[in-house]
Amino acid sequence: MHALLVVNPKATATTARTRDVLARALGSDLKVDVVETQRRGHAIELGAQATDEGLDLVVVLGGDGTINEVVNGILRGSNGTPGPQSDQPALAVVPGGSTNVFSRALDLPHDAVEATGSLLDALREGRSRWIGLGRADERWFTFTAGLGLDADAVRVVEKARAAGKNPTPSRYAWAAMSRFLRGTDRRHPAITLERPDEEPMPGLYLGIVSNTTPWTYFNDRPVTISAAASFDNGLHLAALRQIRRGKLGRGKLGVVRTLWSAGGMLTSRGLRGRQVLSLADLREFTLAADRPLHLQVDGDYLGERESVHFHSVPAAIRVVC
Repeated sequence: MHALLVVNPKATATTARTRDVLARALGSDLKVDVVETQRRGHAIELGAQATDEGLDLVVVLGGDGTINEVVNGILRGSNGTPGPQSDQPALAVVPGGSTNVFSRALDLPHDAVEATGSLLDALREGRSRWIGLGRADERWFTFTAGLGLDADAVRVVEKARAAGKNPTPSRYAWAAMSRFLRGTDRRHPAITLERPDEEPMPGLYLGIVSNTTPWTYFNDRPVTISAAASFDNGLHLAALRQIRRGKLGRGKLGVVRTLWSAGGMLTSRGLRGRQVLSLADLREFTLAADRPLHLQVDGDYLGERESVHFHSVPAAIRVVC
């Protein structure tokens, strides 16, 4: 087998020593090319190149953002034909980021050394599985996408990270809460849900789309948005409804309780409450906004959008695990 090892040297938990150990371990069984990413978007190019060159496997040492880019490259290829393709490379991951939601959703070891051993065992035993993915317009995502508040929090944390601050779970939580209290127009929700053969549903503040569970982690605690979300079924949508005027104080408390419950502290069944719209196993839908809102996929900020079409694609990529 011919494999490409894509390493993000700036990922939170990635070190040169981990890279070298992984490359040597893989080299005992595979022909391995090692490339470090140089900039944002570089891993997309590397994934596309791997598809075009007919490689068997792409191994990612990095965080969820690097994995997302590699997946988008594999499924695109430089010829521009959207995937999936029967002859595209398989994907394998070794966690090197701060949260590593995708690898943990696959039940892989959180420690990079143990994950490397698990990967070698899977390669020798021929273990792999096809998983479904989501698309937000033309961008693929592995575990989540969001329009509105959660993406705004990602934007704030990315700015803090660029200034040298660590992207800790508490920083994300504080960013989400502060943006809700100070940056959200709670009186005029912007989002309308549009589904084929269904009446539009206006009056939504944000849309969190899940392709698996958990949605993320707060330290070692899984944060559940849609408990039934899985790589093996369609997308799950959780949206926050309008808070009634005249009950703003009560509404704030209700949202705090709803966000708190997402961590499993009030319920382990997912995001719950009268203000929450929860829809399961969706094949396609559109979130349309009457003003530009922030968009994120797999924890990476993608800018502002007024409309995003979401689509579930079953058996989109083969993962060695």
